[in-house]
Amino acid sequence: MFDNARLPYGELAEQELISGCVALITDFVQKQSVSMVVIACNTASTLILPSLRAVLNIPVVGVVPAIKPAALLSRNKHIGLLATPGTIKRAYTHELIAQFASGCSVELYATSELVMLAEQKAAGDPVTQQELAQILSPILESELDTLVLGCTHFPILKQEMQEYLGDRVSLLDSGKAVAARVLTLKLQTQQEWVLAKQDNECRDVIRERVEQESKNMLYGTGLAYYTSEEIGQGLKKTLAKFGLSKSFRVSHSE
Repeated sequence: MFDNARLPYGELAEQELISGCVALITDFVQKQSVSMVVIACNTASTLILPSLRAVLNIPVVGVVPAIKPAALLSRNKHIGLLATPGTIKRAYTHELIAQFASGCSVELYATSELVMLAEQKAAGDPVTQQELAQILSPILESELDTLVLGCTHFPILKQEMQEYLGDRVSLLDSGKAVAARVLTLKLQTQQEWVLAKQDNECRDVIRERVEQESKNMLYGTGLAYYTSEEIGQGLKKTLAKFGLSKSFRVSHSE
């Protein structure tokens, strides 16, 4: 589910972001068969996790900028964080830097424009190097060697960004770490089900569920939900490439 009606999140007031996200997600969880929630947004994760976990009885996974691995990877201990204005100004972000990158020089770059360029590419429209240059030129002129993509939109443009910045700059995001966390929680949940009810019926239910989820990914029967009035054909085609073959609108909470 993507809340594209309120895009970009990095421009929203904190209370508006918290109340809107919590209302939207809790309502969706109640209406759908949801076993886990992943907040695939750095800006939202820095704010809404405590409120959401307080009202949901299923696992809630957040996303945070990959500051720690960037600090470890950087050769000259000079890293950058490229994120939305909301993520850049958040106290949580600065705490991450203080905790994991105190020995590094850290450059902070705030942009909402790159979010919209990522949406542009997802909708099937090309993104030019000239458009990227307007945003990334300060990074190209810096001496940093490692750049954290602190917004889940930005990896959509990773190839174009790497072409512009060159091999001197390594691009990092937290996608693999989040996927690993989701897999771990999923396996733990399945094990708990087995331990709670050690019988053939329980094992059959678990096996069928896993098999069905695998088929959904294989045959592209996943569902995408959005909050805007409509989405274009270009975005629908992009979603289908990732196995989300059907899309539906859900009510948007103000």
